[in-house]
This record gives sequence, structure tokens and C-alpha cells, in this order.
Amino acid sequence: MSRSILIIGAGIAGLSAGCYAQMNGYQSQIFEMHSIPGGLCTAWKRKGYTFDISAHILTGSKQGSFYRMWQQLGAVQGRQMVDHPELVRVESGDKGLTVSCDLDRLEQDMLALSPADAPHIKELIGLIRKCANLDMPMDKAQDLWNPLDYLKMAMSAAPMMSLMRKYQGVSLQSWLSRVSNPLLREAIRVTIDAPSWPMPDYPMAAYGIALASMMFGNASTPIGGSQSLVFAIARRYEALGGTFHYRSRVEKVLVENGQAVGVRLADGSEHRADVVISAADGHTTLHNMLDGRYLSDEIHRNYQQWQPVLPQVQVMLGVARDVSAEPPYLAYVLRRPIQIAGEERGWLGVRHFCFDPTMAPVGKSVVQVWYPTRFDYWEALASERDRYEAEKQQIAEATLGALEERWPGISADVQVVDVPTPLTYVRYTGNWQGSPDGWYMTTTSMGKRMPKTLPGLGGFYMVGQWVSPYAGMPMSALSGRDAIQMLCKKEGRRFVTSQP
Repeated sequence: MSRSILIIGAGIAGLSAGCYAQMNGYQSQIFEMHSIPGGLCTAWKRKGYTFDISAHILTGSKQGSFYRMWQQLGAVQGRQMVDHPELVRVESGDKGLTVSCDLDRLEQDMLALSPADAPHIKELIGLIRKCANLDMPMDKAQDLWNPLDYLKMAMSAAPMMSLMRKYQGVSLQSWLSRVSNPLLREAIRVTIDAPSWPMPDYPMAAYGIALASMMFGNASTPIGGSQSLVFAIARRYEALGGTFHYRSRVEKVLVENGQAVGVRLADGSEHRADVVISAADGHTTLHNMLDGRYLSDEIHRNYQQWQPVLPQVQVMLGVARDVSAEPPYLAYVLRRPIQIAGEERGWLGVRHFCFDPTMAPVGKSVVQVWYPTRFDYWEALASERDRYEAEKQQIAEATLGALEERWPGISADVQVVDVPTPLTYVRYTGNWQGSPDGWYMTTTSMGKRMPKTLPGLGGFYMVGQWVSPYAGMPMSALSGRDAIQMLCKKEGRRFVTSQP
């Protein structure tokens, strides 16, 4: 009889764990609190417009280790991908700079804007070029590495190691302090550290790797967006024999004699299995489902020292106007700052999705503006529905006013307005503090991992965005894969990555 696995959460990590469990002869079930798979990798429709909050890029879309993983999960076969020729257009008054994926052109444009910054421009372009062919070794879960594995990794990734040494402890923000031209400085920052997504202490080496993936066509945008991608993996899981249980919120992990043996749902029902894998929110898993009983010093320290990615309040617009002539991402300085969730904003970051015909009716556009915000601000509004709705209305109006600076008359073309807040994230995903992406990656946390197993608790694994800094979709999927490989190793099975 095959060993059984119960997986909490049908996000990317849970789906990955489920697929690899089935590939390796286990019988798995996924319990999901929502009515559909995806977790944070999701989208929704309003009057013909699709508002997508994830999958704006798919790292490993064309080649390398991540691409092979996406193939195994059924995510990329036959999928149309878009590579944007420009990553972002940054404007301040009558000046602007387009961050082109053509590095020769980008270097020329940057030098034309700020000849005095030539040494820094050349260093940046050189860094991106050096990162072009880097690939992460992932045939073996890092949790299982021995000294020989680390030596092999160092030898195969020598260029990456040299970059890590050169930029050890150097953040993007500290490196940018050397750049004299303010618009150039902002253009470099906003490409990854956007007005809508601040990244404190983001490692310079990680910046180079991320930009190289996007500029050299290995972090493309999947047509059809998040749900198209997620539903493909869900179909793969079911084809492998896995089972979903939707609208099934897990409240407790059942433990007997130091061994995880199943879960109790919110409706009181209990479900048993040989192994339990939590792909749910990390804080909820540790402190609620397990009552804080299995916290190691390392996990406790990380939760004290690592910083969760700030939650977002988003303004989603369905617009009866074609804005496809604009760059997919635009950041510009406002003539008059606006107040959003109690904070003054002087920049606006705007995305459109006209490159994807599935997102809006013909001739119309989905436009999104995201703002980082404080969870406690929204938590204080949770019990006052009128104030909560009034705040959302004020944010929508302020955003439309700011968009009028760049696109006069656009307010009259708006057909749909939706304003999801951090409380929306908590309601649908249970994510701690409404964070959309786990932990920030910093110069001190880059490359580190949270343990996937807990002291004193057998038969249990944790996966997802809370087990490594800035996990995103690729690392979340990898964590699910790694957990099954760790289980196979423990049980003496040969780990396989295709259907038996």
C-alpha cells in the first residue's frame, strides 16, 4: 500500500509538492481554504477585465534548471510567452529614460543621460552580462547537500561565486549612492525596487541575476497570466492521481507521539495521513496549527530578524482605452504628491496588460497601480466597514487624479474599479500581515533557508514562500519539490521527476 501525504494549501508550493509526491508513488491529497487552486498566484474577473496579481514574470521560462522543473509540473508546455523589449520607462518632468533589454542601447541611453556616471554605468552593464548564463543547481535538494555537493556547486558556479565575493554585503541602495544623476539612480532602482515594491537592502548580486533573466529572455510573461499557469499545474496533479479538497480550511495539525498524523479542519472533521506537508502561511502553521510547540532557535530568530515583504493596496482599473503604445511598466514623478493610506506618495508606478489579449476586451486595457502599505493601518480599519470602504474610495480617486497627469481624460474611460487591500490577501490566503511574498531578501539573508522540518516533530515538512527570502514562484515550487526529495531520501526511495 502506498504511503499517504496530506498537503495544506494549493498554492504553487503545495501543487509542486503534490505533483512530485504522485510522481514518486505516494498518494496525496491537497486541502485548500479557497474554492480554486493558486493561493497568491491568482487573478479574478470583473465585467470582462482580468485583474492579475502574480505571474508577471516566470523565471525559467525558456531554459535552465527552473525551466526543467516547470516542464515536469506541466506549466510551460505549449504556453505562449512574451518578452518585453523594455522593462520600464521612468519619467521626471520633461526628462525620461527607458530601461531597454538591449544592453548596448541601454548603455548608450544611460551614458547620454549622465556622462559623469560612465564608470558606474559600465559596471552595471558588465554585471548584467556576467549573470546572463548563470543557472542554479537543483538536481539535489540543498537540505541534502554534503561537503562534496558544495564543492561541486562552487566549481560549476565559479562566475557566480566571484560575483558574490565582489558584491558581498553590497546592497543595491548602497551601490546607487555612488550614482550622481538622480533620474539615472531612480531608473536603476525602480527596475527591481519599484515605487510599488520597495526592497530594503536588496543584494546587488541578486539585482544583476534578476535583470539578466529578464533581459536575456528567461523571465518571460506567460500569456493567460496566473490562473492559466496554475490551472495547468493543477491539471497535471490530478492527471497524476492527486486529489483536491476545496473550501477546506485546516485549523490544526494532528500530532501523536511526536509524529504528524493528519489535520483537523474548521468544520471539525479529521483527516489522517502518514506525512503532512504545510504549504500554508508559515506563521499560521507554526503558531496556530501547531500551537508554537515546535519552534527551533533558528526559526524563532529568523521570524524576529527577517522582515516580511510589505503588503500592498492596489488600484485595479478596467479602462475603455487602448494604452498599448505605452511601456508595460511606467514610473513617473507626480506634480503634486498624493496621500495613500496615511502616507505621502510622490511617485506612481503603473502597469498595463495590453500585451495579453486574455486580460481585457479588444481595444480596452487593464491598468494597475500598487502601493506598499502598513498592515497595522488596515488592521485598525477591519472592524469599521464604513471607514474601510471610504478609505478604498479615497485611494481610487487619488490614483485616478494622478493618472490624469499622464493621460488626461482617463477617468471618464474607467469602467471598473477594484481596490484589494492587505485584508483581502488575509481573507483569501491567510498570509501573515497580508504579505504578498514572504520575506525580503537582504545582503545578510541571501542564500539562507528556513528549515523545512521541525525539532521534535516527525512526518512533517514546511514549504512555500516562508522558507526562504523572496521566494516567489520558482523558489516556492522548488521547496515543494525538495520536500518530496527529502522524504524519498529518508524512506530509501529513488527520487524521480516524471510519472512512474
